[in-house]
Amino acid sequence: MKKISELLETAAGQAAPVLAGIDDDRLADPTPCTEYDVRALVNHLFQVVVNFRALAAREEADFGEVPEFVEGDWRARFGEEAAKLVAAWAAPGADEGTAGAMGLPARTVGNMVLGDLTVHAWDLARATGQEFVPDEAVLAEIGPGLAAMAPMAREAKVFGEPCPVPDGAGPFEQMLALTGRDPGWRPPRT
Repeated sequence: MKKISELLETAAGQAAPVLAGIDDDRLADPTPCTEYDVRALVNHLFQVVVNFRALAAREEADFGEVPEFVEGDWRARFGEEAAKLVAAWAAPGADEGTAGAMGLPARTVGNMVLGDLTVHAWDLARATGQEFVPDEAVLAEIGPGLAAMAPMAREAKVFGEPCPVPDGAGPFEQMLALTGRDPGWRPPRT
């Protein structure tokens, strides 16, 4: 079994080029994550990365109001923040015991940020016309975790209702549908 930090390094390495490929003129575009446009989703993903770094270090995390991260050289800063996230989860003991205010197992908490990095990278890629295919080891780790968390996530309004998928849909498409996303989502034509 791979360490969460190794999987996060892979996922962050796949998410960073997606963020780097977002043109400023696409920041107001819609995303498959219906409550967010591109700018809001980038800000949310930054908040996730910063807060889950704190959770790895057993510090308090603030998921309240989302700060504005999309300013200055935010694309490079995302890579820097993601590297800090990976380092925090690579620290001895970070993936052991419990982490976070809910007292969840640390690996479960690590899976949560791994899922966000992967799913939101797809959201952003799809919204901005980029390709995104997650790493198989990352998908193998988050698939069962997201399936187990889905009922609680729906109750908390973090996931939407499952989206139907056609027969023969692959594991990633099934996972996206489980979170309430339409794996076939395309940006509306302008």
